[in-house]
Amino acid sequence: RKPGQWVAAAVALLLAAMAVTSVIRNRAFQWSVVAEWFTARSVLNGLTLTLWLTGVTLALGFVLGTVLATMRLSTNPVLRTLSWGYIWIFRSTPPLVQLLFFFNIGALYPTLGLGIPFGPEFITVKTVNLIGPTLTAVIGLTLLETAYAAEVIRGGILSVDRGQLEAAAALGLSRRRVLLRIIVPQAMRSIVPTAGNMLIGALKGTSIVSVLAVSDLLYSVQLVYLQSYRVIPMLMVATIWYLVVTTVLSVGQYYVERHFAKGADRAGLPPTPLQRARVTLRRVVSGA
Repeated sequence: RKPGQWVAAAVALLLAAMAVTSVIRNRAFQWSVVAEWFTARSVLNGLTLTLWLTGVTLALGFVLGTVLATMRLSTNPVLRTLSWGYIWIFRSTPPLVQLLFFFNIGALYPTLGLGIPFGPEFITVKTVNLIGPTLTAVIGLTLLETAYAAEVIRGGILSVDRGQLEAAAALGLSRRRVLLRIIVPQAMRSIVPTAGNMLIGALKGTSIVSVLAVSDLLYSVQLVYLQSYRVIPMLMVATIWYLVVTTVLSVGQYYVERHFAKGADRAGLPPTPLQRARVTLRRVVSGA
């Protein structure tokens, strides 16, 4: 019925097949080396650290981001201004610059102390002994994710119809019940898609910690190819692992979004890939 689309699809399929064939047949990729190192202990350890950094920084980021979002929505001008200032700084500067700044924080504050504000300090520790590369990565990435999470949460809360909140107040519902029964379920429909994208972005963003010699996935393969000079195959090892993990996260995000959309437009949602496969199988069986 639409020959133009079929022609475009055929051309796209042909180009994709040519690209895949080129990658498979190109000996420079050294697929045997990729297979050898794909499940190597050093690579898996780097992958584990990457996943750990992603989970920890994003979890802390959303906890602190909730606080910042609450401050942004507050009627107190001081809280609103402080929250806005924090978000402005961390969203306006490159993540790599922030990470390098925190890594060199010892140049600004050679020692860190615990004591009475504007008074004597009871405990003093050298900054370089306290904040190492891994802790620097956690702090830097957490503060960055906090700024973005705050805006995601604030946008989700603002997406809830004010009329429903007024109706809940008229019914005499407590703030806790309004939050848990009305605000959170509806806000999640707006928060989850963006939060899923943040999760995938945070996973890929952890690669910048390699500049601090933190043994994440990228740095682990870098150590190998700096010694063996097998740059392309080792980069392919990291690339494939990133593709695998982000694909799993994308599938999970897809089903989580459908779960939170069931109270709104569930009937209008497209079928899942599994549902499509079942329909296709039934058609094939019935046609046979």
